[in-house]
Amino acid sequence: MESKYNYFKRDISWLSFNYRVLLEALDERLPLYERINFISIYSSNLEEFYKIRVADHKAVASGATESDEETVQSARELVEEINKEVTRQLDDRVRIYEQKILPALRKNHIIFYQDNHVEPFHQQFIKDFFREEIFPYLQPVPVSKDKIVSFLRDNRLYLAIRVYPKKEEKNKGEEPKENIEKYTGECINERNDGEGIKVGMEEVRPNVTDLRQPLYFVMKQPYAKVPRFIELPSREKNHYLMFTEDIIKANLNLIFPGYDVDSSYCIKISRDADILIDDTASSADLVAQLKKKVKKRKIGDVCRFVYDRAMPSEFLDFLVDAFRIQRDELVPGDKHLNLEDLRHLPNPNKSLHSLEKPKPMKLTVLDEKEFIFNYVAKKDLLLYYPYHSFEHFIHFLYEAVHNPETREIMVTQYRVAENSAVINTLIAAAQNGKKVTVFVELKARFDEENNLATAEMMQAAGIKIIYSIPGLKVHAKVALIRRRGLNGEKIPSYAYISTGNFNEKTATLYADCGLFTCRKEIVADLYNLFRTLQGKEDPKFTTLLVARFNLIPELNRLIDREISLADEGKQGRIILKMNALQDPTMIDRLYEASEHGVQIDLIVRGICCLIPGQSYSRNIRVTRIVDSFLEHARIWYFGNDGTPKVFIGSPDWMRRNLYRRIEAITPVLAPDLRDSLIEMLNIQLADNQKACWVDDKLQNIFKKRTPGTPTVRAQYTFYDWLNKTNS
Repeated sequence: MESKYNYFKRDISWLSFNYRVLLEALDERLPLYERINFISIYSSNLEEFYKIRVADHKAVASGATESDEETVQSARELVEEINKEVTRQLDDRVRIYEQKILPALRKNHIIFYQDNHVEPFHQQFIKDFFREEIFPYLQPVPVSKDKIVSFLRDNRLYLAIRVYPKKEEKNKGEEPKENIEKYTGECINERNDGEGIKVGMEEVRPNVTDLRQPLYFVMKQPYAKVPRFIELPSREKNHYLMFTEDIIKANLNLIFPGYDVDSSYCIKISRDADILIDDTASSADLVAQLKKKVKKRKIGDVCRFVYDRAMPSEFLDFLVDAFRIQRDELVPGDKHLNLEDLRHLPNPNKSLHSLEKPKPMKLTVLDEKEFIFNYVAKKDLLLYYPYHSFEHFIHFLYEAVHNPETREIMVTQYRVAENSAVINTLIAAAQNGKKVTVFVELKARFDEENNLATAEMMQAAGIKIIYSIPGLKVHAKVALIRRRGLNGEKIPSYAYISTGNFNEKTATLYADCGLFTCRKEIVADLYNLFRTLQGKEDPKFTTLLVARFNLIPELNRLIDREISLADEGKQGRIILKMNALQDPTMIDRLYEASEHGVQIDLIVRGICCLIPGQSYSRNIRVTRIVDSFLEHARIWYFGNDGTPKVFIGSPDWMRRNLYRRIEAITPVLAPDLRDSLIEMLNIQLADNQKACWVDDKLQNIFKKRTPGTPTVRAQYTFYDWLNKTNS
């Protein structure tokens, strides 16, 4: 039956979030390079979005795959709508970059050349740098509609170049085509770097019957050999930077002697990066499939062809035909593409300060004299990353390694850091004679190879590895330390349930939380969950909420309770913090609760398909926070008539999380820890610096501080609150 409610489109909602990321580059309160970094994040996010989400829609639109959620026509319309919105955002991105960022750099004595104008005192340096550092790695490849189809690699920058033979060279008795043949033959056959297309001499001979017929070339930018950004000699107080491609453009006449260089423009291809595997395959077959298919990720189907929008239409038409690009794959860009590289922009002005982010603190109750095991045996412990140090979790594992009563260590692995301290500690545990079991989710997108490599390394060290479950992803972030007294007596075991991965690198960037507890009911449930992951039993959970088992019924019960309270004239209250809200069934429940008068605040960082401001959502408000750290925690609050119930865990309210993954959520039962989570939620709702309302048109409406009220920047205000309570 068709729902009476409406929803935002998932991917259009995501574009609204990414646009909010871009808006951080406008915040002049931030250090300049922090603002520049948000342009990088925006660009990187968009690249992955096209490789996964848009690629999926294009596969449906072309008829290559089928979907239960969209038709061929609706997929085509959505791709068109996405491209239109991305093009609109590009106008703002260009405006922010050119009118805000570049002038701010100049104000700080950093001149970032962006056009053809270069100061006379740098011109010789640019020529010399080009000849000595760049020229040896350049390899122009001719483009022909009929004879040569070069392969453009995923996410690599290319220069598309158009040249004309010089008429005067023919009048002097010279033959231009020999020059071009000699040069291209040398570049392709002698300086091939393994990434270009080798073409024999007879294949590169251009058709110059009409000497003024244009010739086209593509040339991959050599960023593996040369940095993207070049620092030029300083002059007085000023520092100078230049894109490598601009240095190349300024010297194209040296690459094509005897030819007039007409124009050149940057282009790039984004390719489908999703990996289609047989999700019902056995673990051994799945490993073999992934090893084979991850290598093909860079040669996937084209999902986006990005080009400098200043390129003339006839130039673009030629490339479209030559590279067999579909018109719905065209996405206009700016003169400089791949601005995710801005995160590497040099900062030659050392007086420019970076952002003083909160430094991870260590809990005073866990000083060198106090073991985490001893503390958690007495009371639950809740850590907030990155405000608290992730070293506490590493130390927790370290204690398990050296505790003689440790019987087994059990951990899930979704995304771990390279050279991970977590993995190294687990290996040490196995080498120390402990039984170690690690569930490795091989289907964690873009981490497949790293997960395979770490799994094989752990297996070699004697760790028992359990691979992905057919048809499911395991997204739960949990660890269990099982203990038994040396004389067989029962002693506490330890459970850890988190909202974030066991990754010490992202733990400094993502805002997450994790609970340590010895509560028997939680430990027992977690042990049952690990047995389920090993395929040993059909469990029953008494305290933990586990997706695909008891999560949905319990969420419905919690929402029904708030509806009943509102119907009785009492306060029904729900606060939900998560990364994404997409599942229409659960959104309908929130709409229904709103219609009954339940007051609902949603703190949703990314995708939010619920539409506020409608008759059926008049009691629902949607807040989005983007700041120094990536908001990643999932925290759910239900008022329960003054005795709140608060949960933390791994899932968002997406279809995939609620129905197609194993997720783990724990109630926070200790009153003081529950209250600290409520304090965090209240601080985030009070944010008047980095918080936005999301309105019914998907606009980000910044919250403004009311005169006389304190300034609240949630991430920093909460850090200060934690610091004061760290005793």
